[in-house]
Amino acid sequence: MPHYDSLYYPYASQRTTVFANKGMVATSQPLAAQAGLDIIKKGGNAIDAAIATAACLTVLEPTSNGIGGDAFALVWTKGKLHGLNASGPAPQSLSIDALKAQGHTEMPKFGLTPVTVPGAPSAWVALSERFGKLPLEEVLQPAIQYAEEGYPLTPILGKYWLSAYKNYSANLKGDEFKAWFETFAPKGRAPQIGEVWSSEGHAKTLRSIAETKGESFYRGEIAQQIDTFSKQYGGYIRYEDLAQYQPEWVDPIKVHYKGYDVWEIPPNGQGLIALLALNVLKGYTFTEKESTETYHKQIEAMKLAFSDGLAYITDSKHMKVKVEDLLSDKYAEQRRALIGEEALTPEAGQPPRGGTVYLATADGEGNMVSFIQSNYMGFGSGIVIPGTGIALQNRGHNFSLDPAHDNALAPGKRTLHTIIPGFLTKGDHAVGPFGVMGGFMQPQGHAQVVMNTIDFALNPQAALDAPRWQWMKDKVVHVEPHFPDHIAQALVRKGHQIHKTIDTGSFGRGQIIWRDPETGVLNGGTESRTDGAIAAW
Repeated sequence: MPHYDSLYYPYASQRTTVFANKGMVATSQPLAAQAGLDIIKKGGNAIDAAIATAACLTVLEPTSNGIGGDAFALVWTKGKLHGLNASGPAPQSLSIDALKAQGHTEMPKFGLTPVTVPGAPSAWVALSERFGKLPLEEVLQPAIQYAEEGYPLTPILGKYWLSAYKNYSANLKGDEFKAWFETFAPKGRAPQIGEVWSSEGHAKTLRSIAETKGESFYRGEIAQQIDTFSKQYGGYIRYEDLAQYQPEWVDPIKVHYKGYDVWEIPPNGQGLIALLALNVLKGYTFTEKESTETYHKQIEAMKLAFSDGLAYITDSKHMKVKVEDLLSDKYAEQRRALIGEEALTPEAGQPPRGGTVYLATADGEGNMVSFIQSNYMGFGSGIVIPGTGIALQNRGHNFSLDPAHDNALAPGKRTLHTIIPGFLTKGDHAVGPFGVMGGFMQPQGHAQVVMNTIDFALNPQAALDAPRWQWMKDKVVHVEPHFPDHIAQALVRKGHQIHKTIDTGSFGRGQIIWRDPETGVLNGGTESRTDGAIAAW
């Protein structure tokens, strides 16, 4: 466990770091965190708790994820870190030529066209079968119960639900979108904060996934329903795309950062961007967090990392450069040499915003899970399969329709993926899981949280509460309202275009759980920018 020089951060929320030793679940929704902890108390492990929490979040925070989304996980068990890539590929019938024949010059945001194969249910099954202790039916029961009986909306959830409803009401007009409004706006409006919402179709689907271990979703009745709906409205995803899909166990990638190893899932995830930035930043000694030079170098390193990541990251089978070459010390030195006294303008796209849920779990046996799940851009494509509660993701929007681009659309190919779980180790010991959800803010949040922990000795809650910045494009950087004014002004003098924004939700929503290797004591922090909660035992 890292050493903490301070227990509180001067801009902190009223939350403090939570300590426990038998179990801990940290996520963005209190009921989901408690459901995961209940699973541990029933004899499950951290893996069971992660599955239960993730399934609950498809019900309890549908504004950011769903059964029709993707997932990634890092699992520490018996002294080893395992990676799971449960992101789905483009349908076999979806191609650049097919879309250009329809007049598209870029991938649409909504509708059936950007829908890729959902991987989240396969992640639950794969994790349960390999590492779980309890039956999947028992683990998914809390989510089923919340879907059937309903729950009251929390404040941040209500805010984003209303925003999505207004957006979809203005932009989604076809018959294919009716089921979204019937499911998520059953009274002709968004549910209000404190109002109870339920979804019988959602419960039915979750029960079917539990009873069949996901077979109904990928090779059974639900797969047929998705196929029929897609054909009816001119979509591309088919039964065969679902039937052929399997999640992939992968070897996590890492960089060594000042005595610690920082781990991410390899491409197609954008975790590589966080590692590229940290690999540059490890060449500096930072003596003070709140200094112009610290922020300047962080921002410049992140811009360089994004310029590489957005150029090269795609399905690992299609990458034209090697990850180990990008993460080499020699390459880091080359990139570090580009950082001067003034803000630079790297060649990179403009990072869009997205919707994601992140959770971290740990048990008294030493198992720990870093898990992330998303539909992308909030509710996703706007497509719900009628009667199922399945909101399909629009992850295909990240594909390029330029055949020369590394991340060009191709049948059966996985796109550049924004969602990334993180993990920290020291020597042979797990320090623990961490993550910051939120579109292309995620690698930026990962780097900031890691540095807050290692360079500046902040405890988990303080590391999350510290003011964040987000590089947007060119020299444009957004900062939070409590970002120090004198530093913001100094960064402007270095050429950065600094904009303060009151939308703190755009700066990501993080969770952390660290474990003391000697005592086994867990300590965690949760996000003050959302309805975050830690359930501890």
